[in-house]
Amino acid sequence: MSDAFFSVDAVRGANLRPVSFTLRPGEILMVQGESGVGKSQLLRALADLDAHEGKVVLNGVEQQQMPPSQWRRRVVYLPAESAWWDDYVDQHFTENLPETWWAALRLKPELFRAEVARLSSGERQRLAVARALVLKPKVLLLDEPTANLDAVTAKAVGELLSEQIKAQGSAGVWVTHDASEAARFADKQLYLDAEGGHIT
Repeated sequence: MSDAFFSVDAVRGANLRPVSFTLRPGEILMVQGESGVGKSQLLRALADLDAHEGKVVLNGVEQQQMPPSQWRRRVVYLPAESAWWDDYVDQHFTENLPETWWAALRLKPELFRAEVARLSSGERQRLAVARALVLKPKVLLLDEPTANLDAVTAKAVGELLSEQIKAQGSAGVWVTHDASEAARFADKQLYLDAEGGHIT
């Protein structure tokens, strides 16, 4: 596709059958499939975190042509369980969050200066979403970002992610087990199984 922004060609790994797709700016690919078919491995391959075969191209530049640290600033991976390395939330951010994000994430702004150890798992999860978004990546790789959130909060977080991916002109690859979430936010859908990936 001539207007492809993010192109994945026959990417495969130890537990991942070949996957190919292209995305344009603002597009979201929702990824589904049974446990063990390689959904997280796909995201880690796209982030250049795990060994893999195949070709990944961002804006005409192949993954192998860019130092991994530089690639990962453009192609940001948000794992299912986020890592926190400093004691306070604001130490993980280079700037304050837009006020509208706090409401969208259903969080109190005071949490920005809270101790990480005092956060609930849901608060950490939502703040990790904000931490990824504020980096303004070219591609956002999301491993079940709304899992373990109640339905109302999950919908609100999903709407913020979708809105910001489109507003920033980035692309999203979003793993979910929720078919309704996939239908709500997908521009394209990828179903992974033992044979590989099937785009719809």
